[in-house]
Amino acid sequence: IIKKMADINKHLLVPKHAKLSDADRKKLFEKYSVTVRELPKIMKDDPAILKLNPKVGDVIMIERESKTAGKAVHYRAVIDG
Repeated sequence: IIKKMADINKHLLVPKHAKLSDADRKKLFEKYSVTVRELPKIMKDDPAILKLNPKVGDVIMIERESKTAGKAVHYRAVIDG
């Protein structure tokens, strides 16, 4: 019997994750003068991004609610684990 897994992204403590398009990725690199190698990393099999069908080298945008900043945006480079 196969159990259906709960959607982890619906949990209130899991922030919103989105995969950047190639154009948005290029803008991010130009704006902050960084490369994909310089970004913090996230594993491609991380449960929070599985539904995004990530590939190694993709960039994931993570939006967290913040009491002081309103919304905090973080970026992660997808790596193979």
